[in-house]
This record gives sequence, C-alpha cells and structure tokens, in this order.
Amino acid sequence: MADDITARVKLRESKILSDDYYVLRRTDLDFRRSDGTWQNQRRESYDIGEAAAVLPFDRKHGKVVMVRQFRWPVFEWGYRQLLIEAVAGKLDGDDPETCVIREAMEEAGVRISNLRLVSHAFVSPGAVRERPSFFLADYDSTAPREKGGGHAAEGEDIEVLEMGLDEALAMIPRGEIVDLKTIMLLQAAKLSAP
Repeated sequence: MADDITARVKLRESKILSDDYYVLRRTDLDFRRSDGTWQNQRRESYDIGEAAAVLPFDRKHGKVVMVRQFRWPVFEWGYRQLLIEAVAGKLDGDDPETCVIREAMEEAGVRISNLRLVSHAFVSPGAVRERPSFFLADYDSTAPREKGGGHAAEGEDIEVLEMGLDEALAMIPRGEIVDLKTIMLLQAAKLSAP
C-alpha cells in the first residue's frame, strides 16, 4: 500500500450544500504538493452512500443476468436508451454480500450463491464519495425465478435480461452496454469462465 498522505492535507472547512436525496459538500482544504508548497483547494463531493453490485453468472451454461432501467443522470447527459446494468443497490446498513443477495432477488428474481469479490473500487473519485463492492456470483439459469423488477415505490421499473456472456460482451463495443461497473464485471466473468 502507498504512503499515508494525511500530513499533506489540512481541512479548513466542509459545508453541506444540499442534503436532499444524497449529500453535496463543499470543502476548502490545503494540500501540500509534491514540491513541498501548500496550495489552497476548493472541492465539491457528492456522497451517495455505500453500494454493491453483482453479476449473476451461470458458468455451466455461459449465461449472465443483468437489468435494464431508466437512469436520470445518463438521460440528462443525452443517452436516450434505458441503461443495461449489473444488479446493484445501496447497502442500507447491510454488509456488501447481504446487499447483493437481496438486490439479486428484488431486481432480477434470482437466487445467487458462491459470491466472489472482484474489487472494492472507486468509480468516479474526482467527484463522488463512494467505493462500491463488486462481485461475481453463481446462479442456475434452469431454476425457477421470482418476478424481480424492483420496487415501484422506490421509482424502480426494472426489466430483467438473461443472455450469453459472449453476447453481452459483444454489446460493449456497439455502445449498448455503457455502464462501467457492468463492463468490468462482464470482463471479470470472461476471465473466470471455464
């Protein structure tokens, strides 16, 4: 692990600008640069809470389960399709493993097992305070499933997608899968495939 940089950071002030759905903070700090000089910086960070994501993968049949849903930020950016994603959710006080087991059932209607941690990784470290946990997990594509679809009261309207791993990977260069966590998990599944 790299050296601890705590001595290079002096917090001046941190102020909450918004605390509606998530928390937006503005922070003034001093940072000691690599040449030894101190520089004042002002940064905003968006605290969206901790999360976890999972890609259910039936290795025997080469299939994966993903979800497709509306995401306002990507629509606002100009992406006019529903977003195809790995199953994911906020921890809501649970550990990451419990979270993805719950979300796999709620969103996709699948029971998962044999969770394998891929990474705890920062997704947008320049602006977002979140370090999700990413997992691969086994599921049986021949087993009966629950409905899935998420919770309408939470604004979720989720379509469940099941397809071959290679088919899903082919959607990346065509721009049909543009969610980074999903791309990473699909690639991790390919690397772990028998």
